[in-house]
Amino acid sequence: MATAASEAIKEPCKAPLKEPPLVKGLPFLGNALDMAKDPGRFFYECYRKHGPVFKLKVMSNTYTVLAGAEAANFMGTREGRDSLRSKEFWQGLVDEWGASRTLTGEDGETHQKLRAVMKHGYSKESLKGRYDELVEITDKVIARDWPVGQMVPVVQNMQYIVTEQLGAMLTGTSPREYVADIRTTILYILNILVTRQRPKFMLKDPRYKYAKSRVSELGQRMIAQYEAGKADRDPARRNLVDDVMEAHARDPDLIPRSDLILSLTGPFVAGLDTVANTVSGFIYAVLKNPDVLRRVQADADALFAKGSIDEANVRNELPNIDGAIMEAMRVYTIAVAQMRTATRDFGFLGYQVRENELLYVATAVPHYMEEFYPNPDTFDIDRYAKPRAEHLKPGAYSPYGRGTHTCLGKTLAEVQMALSMARLFYKLDLELESPDYMLETKVLPTPGPSMKFKVRVKGIRH
Repeated sequence: MATAASEAIKEPCKAPLKEPPLVKGLPFLGNALDMAKDPGRFFYECYRKHGPVFKLKVMSNTYTVLAGAEAANFMGTREGRDSLRSKEFWQGLVDEWGASRTLTGEDGETHQKLRAVMKHGYSKESLKGRYDELVEITDKVIARDWPVGQMVPVVQNMQYIVTEQLGAMLTGTSPREYVADIRTTILYILNILVTRQRPKFMLKDPRYKYAKSRVSELGQRMIAQYEAGKADRDPARRNLVDDVMEAHARDPDLIPRSDLILSLTGPFVAGLDTVANTVSGFIYAVLKNPDVLRRVQADADALFAKGSIDEANVRNELPNIDGAIMEAMRVYTIAVAQMRTATRDFGFLGYQVRENELLYVATAVPHYMEEFYPNPDTFDIDRYAKPRAEHLKPGAYSPYGRGTHTCLGKTLAEVQMALSMARLFYKLDLELESPDYMLETKVLPTPGPSMKFKVRVKGIRH
């Protein structure tokens, strides 16, 4: 049976295609300020007013937006794959680093080859047999950065946990000293070269130039450590560095030496803000809802009462934590839209999209919609269990993006988030600064809780 998405590019045969409506904005700035406040909510409100296709302006750039479940489903069709490409949005990053390509900016056969190289390193399989080690890493960071009686910065501290975990599991390198530099680099790259919300002359900012040099230093250090110790590397602890470096040696046309730093530092760039923002939203929402807090603590206590843990424990025995993570990813969505370029003229739901137009594909719009999630502003961790399973409605849930560029590390992130939150709430008794505290959020470099968000460590639970 044909779907709306599969019929999208066949409509020229049915009726003349319409031009998408333009969202009203300010002179020169266009819709930049509304986007900067809350992009997810902005796309949702535009969808309600204009439907699933509209245009907007950000500074000097005009974008066509495909939004809603219709757009999410379209991303998964052959028509969607053939009609959209990623290259233009990431080419500035590639050029800035003197590379030839990056995974996020490739499509077609080259993209599939790169994903195949990096699939194991970004997957939960890379954690096999190392769950207790992951807990030990988390405990060390908690002991160091979450002192009893203090108000602690949640997003920053979660960034430290995430980077220590990724460093040990994916690369064998501890990048703690580079966290601020990675974050600064992400901020400038995304704002200037990817989303183009800031002018290019800002790349001359000494703060960015220093941060970029530090990230490059981290990548060079990883290469040197690999080459110095490759003869003694343990096959049972194979990680992303092994996969990338061996692929470079085997096929330097696919991964030339110029691309190594981007490939090897990729986990930190990809995971630093995304995972840290999501679990920071989780922490706020759990502490804001006492019943959810009790259920999360019960999950954590039951898991660690077993002693040594493995994948089966994490996969099967954290229903409340899993539900809260899924709800945090819905409420505090990181991937509110994917940026693409039209590879050809096509029709989408009666509207004309032209070759080489820049697009936002706002797949997270359904996260805000009553039609998919009753009482969408309520943090409800039972939405995802049967029989409700609200996220399984077609196009309803897109926390990791959609289509061929769906987040490669999603299975790893799910384990990382579940285990980290279980351990944090097992070890510590946390509270918000006041019962009526309302979370402040940020948009840059990625949407999520503000860096000013703090919680109080009341005591040690275990």
